[in-house]
Amino acid sequence: MLKRSFLSLAIVTGLAMLPGQKSHAQQQLNMLCAPVSEWCEALVVAFQRDTGIKVNMARKSGGEILAQIRAEANNPRTDIWFGGSIEAHMAASEDGLLMPYSSPNLKDLHPWAIKAYSQANGFAVGVSSGVIGLVHNAEVAKKKGFTPPKSWNDLLDPKLKGEIQMPNPNSSSTAYTIVAGLVQLMGEEPAFEFMKKMHANVNSYTRSGSAPQKAVEQGETGVSIGFNFDIPTAKAKNIPIDIIFPAEGTSYEVAGMSIIKGTRNEDTAKKFYDWYLTAAAQDISASIGQFHIPAHKGAKPDPRIPDTSKIKLVEYDFKKFGSAATRRALLARWDREVGALPK
Repeated sequence: MLKRSFLSLAIVTGLAMLPGQKSHAQQQLNMLCAPVSEWCEALVVAFQRDTGIKVNMARKSGGEILAQIRAEANNPRTDIWFGGSIEAHMAASEDGLLMPYSSPNLKDLHPWAIKAYSQANGFAVGVSSGVIGLVHNAEVAKKKGFTPPKSWNDLLDPKLKGEIQMPNPNSSSTAYTIVAGLVQLMGEEPAFEFMKKMHANVNSYTRSGSAPQKAVEQGETGVSIGFNFDIPTAKAKNIPIDIIFPAEGTSYEVAGMSIIKGTRNEDTAKKFYDWYLTAAAQDISASIGQFHIPAHKGAKPDPRIPDTSKIKLVEYDFKKFGSAATRRALLARWDREVGALPK
């Protein structure tokens, strides 16, 4: 089933082999990719162009990737995992599902990316970052008569009943970042009380982290909770959408990359790992409208990426909230106290 899924989603661009690449003709890489499909596909095309190595890619949310890798533990079919929160990668490493790797390009990364690598004990590296915010559609807000939320507390406004979407933390690493961030910002008990109250205003917990914003763009819902990544692209299309970072403070993600233990293509996995830890590879995201904060110090700065020095961020403890035990406990509590509530 998985082999068929990979093959059906393989990017077969028909690019001609470059001189000197014949030795790679039979090499391949099986990748699970968590960001939006446009970015995943752009990475595949660029890596195949630069190396001649065929990439079989499947796009899934971070939580789904973690579940798949766990299910494949005795017979790994994946070589590299790209994207998704560093906490999900750390949970996988605790389960013995990843192999450590020290790339020669680590020295060129920002301190926060190297810190993530250190906290993951070398089993994953930080590749990008983004900030959680409150997204709204101005036309829907005007039509429905609510004020765009500027704080977490604003999400409890009765006028927002049925107008909020956020992803489900069981399948989305974006949602886990939201939940873990609220716990660190408010304390666990107040955070769960807040989420239970907000539930009355939530119309859907989506499987994917990007789905709520798409619903806001299409005017299907008024507010979503998620990352800043796609906002500039939507605004450039004259969609009346914007993001506000909560006044009380907000969480942020360090997205990770890791190599699967028992990979059948270790050499090509390391080649992709090294390749992505270059400035040129990390410039790809902004070029296709994904405004992540790049890990490489030499990546081109883009003015549409938010200045985190002007945003109140939580003191995010990736080591604690990346542990498998903490993750399981928070997800179980969310299922019991929030997800199980009637709509």
